[in-house]
Amino acid sequence: MPSENALFDAVDALLEQVAQDDLPAPVERKRLREAAGLSQDQVAKALNTRREAVGNWEAGKTEPRPPKRAAYARLLEGLAARFPAPHTEPDTGPASETGPGLRAEPASNAPPTPETEPAADAEPAPAEALVPKAFGGPAPVPAPAVEAPTAPAPAVRHAPTARPITRPTTRPTRPSQRPSPPKETRRPAAPAAADRRFENGPLAVIDTDADGGGQVLAYCVGGLVLDVPAKSLPALIEWTLTEARLGQARLHRNGRDADPVLVLTPAALERYGLPVALSEEERRAGRLPDSHKAVKQLARADWQLTRRGFGPWARIYRPAEGSRRNCVQLCIPAWNALDVREWDRKDEPQLPGMHPADLARYLGAYAQRVMTPRGTTAVTGLELMVALRPPTRAEKDEATGEYKQAFNDDALTAVYDVVECEVPDEHPLLKGKFPRHHLRTPAEMLMEEPYDWCRPLTDEECMNQFLVAVDINMSFAAAANGLTVGLNGPTHLTGNPEFDASLPGSWLVDLSHVDLSRVDVGGRTVDGDRLPSPFTPKGDRPTGPAWYATPTLAYALELGFEVAPIEAYVRTRTARYLDGWYKRLRDAYVETMADLGVTTDMGGAEFLQAMARSKHVDPTMALLAGAIKATAKGGIGKLRQRNRGQVPYYEPWPALARETWRPDIRAAVLANQRIGLHRKLMKTAAAAGLYPVAIGTDAIVYPSPGPSPLDVLPFTPEGKPVPGTFRLGISPGMVKHQGTKTVLWAEEQFEEHGGVFNVSNLIKNDPTAGEGE
Repeated sequence: MPSENALFDAVDALLEQVAQDDLPAPVERKRLREAAGLSQDQVAKALNTRREAVGNWEAGKTEPRPPKRAAYARLLEGLAARFPAPHTEPDTGPASETGPGLRAEPASNAPPTPETEPAADAEPAPAEALVPKAFGGPAPVPAPAVEAPTAPAPAVRHAPTARPITRPTTRPTRPSQRPSPPKETRRPAAPAAADRRFENGPLAVIDTDADGGGQVLAYCVGGLVLDVPAKSLPALIEWTLTEARLGQARLHRNGRDADPVLVLTPAALERYGLPVALSEEERRAGRLPDSHKAVKQLARADWQLTRRGFGPWARIYRPAEGSRRNCVQLCIPAWNALDVREWDRKDEPQLPGMHPADLARYLGAYAQRVMTPRGTTAVTGLELMVALRPPTRAEKDEATGEYKQAFNDDALTAVYDVVECEVPDEHPLLKGKFPRHHLRTPAEMLMEEPYDWCRPLTDEECMNQFLVAVDINMSFAAAANGLTVGLNGPTHLTGNPEFDASLPGSWLVDLSHVDLSRVDVGGRTVDGDRLPSPFTPKGDRPTGPAWYATPTLAYALELGFEVAPIEAYVRTRTARYLDGWYKRLRDAYVETMADLGVTTDMGGAEFLQAMARSKHVDPTMALLAGAIKATAKGGIGKLRQRNRGQVPYYEPWPALARETWRPDIRAAVLANQRIGLHRKLMKTAAAAGLYPVAIGTDAIVYPSPGPSPLDVLPFTPEGKPVPGTFRLGISPGMVKHQGTKTVLWAEEQFEEHGGVFNVSNLIKNDPTAGEGE
């Protein structure tokens, strides 16, 4: 027979459960916390839970459980008394309620989702299945489903529920420090197309909870944490495709959805029978042997691996079922999937000690702003081009009524013949063409590369105390914007054809007559001897016929010089193929820098101060900014991927079979980058008599009387940048401060190296900054 106290305790427990329904709406929970100036970490500490759990409560993705729910309700009740909500008309629509069965707005620390095209095979679940039992209003009217008969509608009964982690973790963590920038500087997030198939984000970091009996957890974007019931690797793949709701909708209506990515931590590798580190033999092979038990386990469950096998970026799949893909990509950082040169800081790697939640935030933000990572940043940059300009589409055959594959006119759709002057030295086309160890000349090879130029300082320039280096933001991406490139194969023009700036391609021309000292720039002339030539990467004046890309010759015409081609290889089907690619990367970079407190409306001293602060605002977002820049640079480089020892010299290597192996497009972008930089050099020299002493890719070094770019860059009497010159700012194509050294330091370097050399990439305030963007 229970005692009176026991009965009273049971009644009190019932009353406590009844009171649980009185929590305010998730958006009000967030408002109350922010009104009180409290962080999610402070609330989590008071309630003995995790920051991710508080974020989930505020997003409506999970609800607190006893006994924390009563304490959380007490906190919110007290805050509501101190910070009452402003009077507004009540929202009686179904969207005002948020519960475990409805998609909630992202948590406050979640990266905004970029606008995407709605997936063609997205089919929403029935409205009644999406309404939580606690919701008493009418079921919302579902949006019309897009016709996709082979795509199964996502069933809510399979959707995993987020589990608030109530045990304090003992994992060494790197706390996320992300103070919100002033509200007026935030860029509004573009509205995302709702797609319930991928409601938990593009990827998840799989880890085990050491304090919870080894429970496997999936850390998703927005602070969401899911329980993973899978006990084996095949079961993990199955769970990802059937229950996890991970993936990303296509970026173009004719493209395809991105496969979900699982990032496996060392603890997850151990749990699923995978080695934490590859052996030396496995590392050289880049994969596990087919005899490994994990590979055999997948094969027994009818899962297949691509030809690359089970490596750092393993793709595990079964044949597609209609339009439904059955593919999951694994990312294994412990096997060097995330190269420190692209995804991390070389001098002080952060990824090895990063908490899974922060790693999910980093890679999830990259996926949402750029695209789901597909390997290196270079590979992802190239894949982004294809995702935004798919080569094919489905087209209905009017005669049969069936759909068939059709090619898109604005895309790269085939592998075409190549041109001798445009290919690298090891290409099969050059086999037997030149003697062994022959160095091709500019008349034999298209040499459109970035600047690597320097000159001695004049006596007058040595009177300055400093050398100030500025570098161009995302210079390769900026050069791709608005650039017309060829999409089809080459047409050979002979017999001294007339130059046509509208035809992309390679032209054999003699520009040795060009003298920059004769150029009129706004009624002024410049000292051509103190400027590099715009026509060669080393800045030397041309000495005879050489191959040039179309943008280079168009600039020669702009300077007022004659262009008389001898022959050419041009492309007749053209488009501004890279415009969408540039805009996607530009928006990703600008949004990320805004998260770091640097916005596009800043200039001058305000911009320089914000850039100096940005390095310490949020380490995770700083890594993201670097990865976006590496994506832009690497994507352009992949257009002419060279043989990296996969096959002998003059033998075809795998990249040559891609439609996107287009050295002519890479050459056009690099030419446009170099001549765009030179155009600003000319205007700066004409406007202020300023001449660079070194240029390395996109870094320009000027002698200066002071240590700041403000001491050397030209401004109008009104304090604005002189039109056409270098301008401080965060947008692609504008410049930022790279570093400052003294002239005395440079002279010591020259003496130590036995002569003048290019010091542009040694003048860095941040030693981790890469070369070129």
